[in-house]
Amino acid sequence: MTSTQLPSHPLSFPRQYARTQRFTLGVPRTFTVSPDGERVVFVRSSSGTDRSHGLWVLDLARGEEPRERLAADPETLLAGAAEELSAEEQARRERSREGSGGIVAYAVDAAVELAAFALSGRLFAAELRAGTARELPAPGPVIDPRPSPDGRHVAYVVGGALRVTGADGEGDRALAEPEDAHTTYGLAEFVAAEEMGRSRGFWWSPDSDRLLVARAHDRPVRRWWIADPAHPEREPQVVPYPAAGTPNAEVRLYVVDLAGERTEVEWDRERYPYLARVHWSADGAPLLLVQARDQRTQLHLAVDPATGATRTVHADEDPVWLELLPGVPAWAPGGRLVRIADEGGARVLAVGDRALTGAALQLRAVLDIGEDDVLVSASAGEERAEPETGEIHVYRVGERGVERVSEGVGVHSAARGGGVTVLVSARPDAPGSVARVLRDGEQVAVVASYAEAPVLSAGVRLVEGGARRIPCAVLLPSGYAEGDGPLPVLMDPYGGPHGQRVVAAHNPHLTSQWFADQGFAVIVADGRGTPGRSPEWEKAIKNDLTPTLDDQVEALHALAKDFPLDLDRVAIRGWSYGGYLAALGVLRRPDVFHAAVAGAPVTDFRLYDTHYTERYLGTPQESPEVYAANSLVTDDGLSAPENPARPLMIIHGLADDNVVVAHTLRLSSALLAAGRPHEVLPLTGVTHMTPQEQVAENLLLLQVDFLKRALGMDRP
Repeated sequence: MTSTQLPSHPLSFPRQYARTQRFTLGVPRTFTVSPDGERVVFVRSSSGTDRSHGLWVLDLARGEEPRERLAADPETLLAGAAEELSAEEQARRERSREGSGGIVAYAVDAAVELAAFALSGRLFAAELRAGTARELPAPGPVIDPRPSPDGRHVAYVVGGALRVTGADGEGDRALAEPEDAHTTYGLAEFVAAEEMGRSRGFWWSPDSDRLLVARAHDRPVRRWWIADPAHPEREPQVVPYPAAGTPNAEVRLYVVDLAGERTEVEWDRERYPYLARVHWSADGAPLLLVQARDQRTQLHLAVDPATGATRTVHADEDPVWLELLPGVPAWAPGGRLVRIADEGGARVLAVGDRALTGAALQLRAVLDIGEDDVLVSASAGEERAEPETGEIHVYRVGERGVERVSEGVGVHSAARGGGVTVLVSARPDAPGSVARVLRDGEQVAVVASYAEAPVLSAGVRLVEGGARRIPCAVLLPSGYAEGDGPLPVLMDPYGGPHGQRVVAAHNPHLTSQWFADQGFAVIVADGRGTPGRSPEWEKAIKNDLTPTLDDQVEALHALAKDFPLDLDRVAIRGWSYGGYLAALGVLRRPDVFHAAVAGAPVTDFRLYDTHYTERYLGTPQESPEVYAANSLVTDDGLSAPENPARPLMIIHGLADDNVVVAHTLRLSSALLAAGRPHEVLPLTGVTHMTPQEQVAENLLLLQVDFLKRALGMDRP
């Protein structure tokens, strides 16, 4: 049964939002279904405020009642000791935006009978049938342990070396050790983890006798130093950061057997330096996806494990860029290539040489590949019958056609195995999400959620705005009635690549609702550049990011015809790309935006990483004018500012190693030189995330105070 815990005493929303880590604690996640359909494995914390996740199993043996049990409890395994994270593990969690603790990730063998995980830098294995967990002797701190498919070994990384041990804890040894301090084996390099969606660096063979192992060498990467000004006695953190137009880490790939013998995998690394995806299953040879640095060409390569030679299975080209998506490429049973491709103006699922979907769907990810079908997530494409604003659904796709698995307005995802599907659904009219377990299409269980119920409810209205039919979410103050008069407006976007904010779910709009309850009409608009609609929509920002701002303006003016918006009092706030967009709004369109809060904004794109920035803007060496036009600051000061100057609050974590604080410092210096008043809020010890409870709570309160002052809402 699904349960919801109410807070034990009244809380303000900012405090509750921070304490529950955006209402993610207590929610079951990271589902794996055993191939026999008898077990569902997942992680979950014990309450809506408990940061420590345990490893759980839902037993689904036929003829018995489904039963949840705790397979690995961090509190027991650590004997009550506090969890300690290495610098390497902290960096990995920053890349994945993981702010919780305990068992946050795990890997399983092919039968889903053995799970391996790292906890406090130590190596553990859990027997999922028996429900027992034990520590395996290993040097530490351990990173990313993964069992072999046959369950006899566990490979893991420590100190940049790939090691393997028996599942019984015997025979621990190194398979690949770094030659120097600049080299790692078995780990994803920075841009792979941050921008490509590849978080791992080794892959077992289906026969469990060897592995594919990535070697990353970062000596060519320029070093940056991130200091903590609050602690001048500490040495700055040295970070290899591949800024746009500068060298990346050099990545190679090896086939390594269990004796440590290795064979290098050969491909044209000069032309295709990015190792974007690796897939190794029993349905075909090891499969690689390698990209050119400009991301306009990529190759699907099959590997001969004996020699390391590769052959091209498929080549893609795109005059704008090629998008990387989860779950592909992979082999289907029978050896057909499964990929997601932009063809004929649509993002389609292709199996072999045939596209199985069309422009009615925009493919988002491949979730599972079966004997007769492929399970995918997708949103409505340009030729959709209905708008389905913000909806993401699960579909079964095969030679006979496309069938929707999920039901009702919402955001849905799934995991599948052995005839069992875990369908996770979030809806706009109810808080949280529900994880339903289906066998042959019939519900057999619901995985319990211990998430707290929010102290407020989001009354989101999903609409389209303007001639471009821009997806929008509108939130008004609770209890607002017609006749109460026009409201000051707060635009609350992310508004850029890979960041969909207009979703048909409840919890993602809670913060916007809280801002609305402070007296604003809040608008979230997903303009050009955001995902989920069509390739053309996403790629409309090549070399020119200003359409992301233009669409905020178009949505605002269009919605003013139907909602009580005071266009003389309009503010905009955002974080990361949304922070850039907020600052861009008051600098380039002060006729529309009267105040802004910019959190962790990219202000000079020369300071952001290679894979992301060059995809959209090329390199600063080839296109300096493109960088100058799209950045907020250049070497000469503010980039194309307009008058009048508008109030701007800039917030930045001083420990941010993704969007470094230099972005804010350069913007502040340029504003000061131009005589433009602004406020800067530096956050000591805070990274690109803001997981600290007190910091996250007070950030919301300070933003409201600033916005009310800036728009004159604090005056009678």
